[in-house]
Amino acid sequence: MLKPLLLSLALVASIGSAQAATKAYTIDQKHTQVYASYVHFGFSNIAIRFNSVEGEFLLDAEKPANSSLNLKVPMSSLDTGVEVFDQHLTGEGFFDVVKFPHATFKSTKVSEAGKGKLKLVGDLTINGITKPTTFDVTINAIGPHPMSKKPTAGFDAVATIKRTDFGVGKYAPNVSDEVVLRITMEASEAKQ
Repeated sequence: MLKPLLLSLALVASIGSAQAATKAYTIDQKHTQVYASYVHFGFSNIAIRFNSVEGEFLLDAEKPANSSLNLKVPMSSLDTGVEVFDQHLTGEGFFDVVKFPHATFKSTKVSEAGKGKLKLVGDLTINGITKPTTFDVTINAIGPHPMSKKPTAGFDAVATIKRTDFGVGKYAPNVSDEVVLRITMEASEAKQ
């Protein structure tokens, strides 16, 4: 009777300590960027930037595999640098931002993939279609920020998706179906 009780208490204590090690971080909007790049008819490699990123980030600095990420990207923040092209991409033929105002990513698993590397697996939703997606993550730095002195974390993440999987297949395959997504993110421990 005593042994099962002690085992249960040990399990509860280990769960509590794992949760205590995971802390909320605030995403730094000025130092977080999301890019998508693709090949245009074989002639050029185009990059699109999304100027706004929202989300929740929980980090276990000692064991990053215990961390999680939930991002929301307002699709109206799409920026090619050419206003007419932005309107074309945010319209009904592509991202239809009136009907689908956000793209989202919610992690389901984080695993270590070598020194300073992680695999971030989750559900990516674009145009109302959700697909499992894996990002290869590089941990840039985790530690006190030199300016703010707050605990801070920085990461780069890359994934390749097929836009036809998300109902954005116009002109494929001439305009490449494969799109490379890149996220660079900086976040600081949230105030308690």
